[in-house]
Amino acid sequence: MGALLRPFMKWPGNKYQILHHILQRLPAGRRLVEPFAGSCALSLNAPFDSHLICDINADLIHMYQSLVTQPDAFIEEVRALFCPENNQGETYYHFRNKFNETEDPYERAILLIYLNRHGYNGLMRFNQQGKFNVPFGRYTKPYFPEKELRAFVERLSRAQFLVLNFEDVEALVQPGDVCYMDPPYLPLSSTSNFTTYATNGFSFVQQEKLARLCERLAQKGIPVLLSNHHTTEARELYSASDMQLIQVQRFISRDGNNRNKVEEVLALFTQESVSRHGGEPGGQRDAAW
Repeated sequence: MGALLRPFMKWPGNKYQILHHILQRLPAGRRLVEPFAGSCALSLNAPFDSHLICDINADLIHMYQSLVTQPDAFIEEVRALFCPENNQGETYYHFRNKFNETEDPYERAILLIYLNRHGYNGLMRFNQQGKFNVPFGRYTKPYFPEKELRAFVERLSRAQFLVLNFEDVEALVQPGDVCYMDPPYLPLSSTSNFTTYATNGFSFVQQEKLARLCERLAQKGIPVLLSNHHTTEARELYSASDMQLIQVQRFISRDGNNRNKVEEVLALFTQESVSRHGGEPGGQRDAAW
């Protein structure tokens, strides 16, 4: 495999830095299915000819659809926003308000890339009213990712992009598919209250539903690889899988200079693993460790 393709979106937690681990564990298949699209780092680099790329975030999916549908015009309109006069707080907040007010998916798609590259840390964050609320990033010269945008088009122009909840993917998978799940991560703190835990609107109940979905898909012959923090809860949730631990370097301070390594799990669900560790999805099973 040649040099890895970088996503054009800045994305905290994107899988670019651990792609070599994921690609080693990812089973072969006809089509790659990603219910949590994120920056599409895996789809850009995994050796599949067909892709089903989904996310509950409609803005993200509409952005990808707009890019691959009319790439040249789209890229030029994004480029026009990357100029010195637009790299200041007043202008940034003007465009952020414009993004929050418009209902035009194409205009929102263009503005989203500007906001992603000019906003703080590349965050994708919305308030309870659904308004994008990431503050200005104060970067000296935000990078315009033309190379990465065009590489995305070349690689994924034939992909299918859908706005979809992860649970709805079950009705769309087919024999020969391989799924990669990259949900919002479980918290690392052992003192968290998991009865009320939610990150980006993703509750622990949804984490449980996702684990059961992975088991059901595996029993149908569709292998699933899933990433998450390595926690006690993860070991329990994914006990019907074969798990591999990896060390991932993360920024742990606001200034971005302090780094630490955290442990993550790659959980591979297959017919064999589900059968070996417990049988019926959600049923009693022996520990996988």
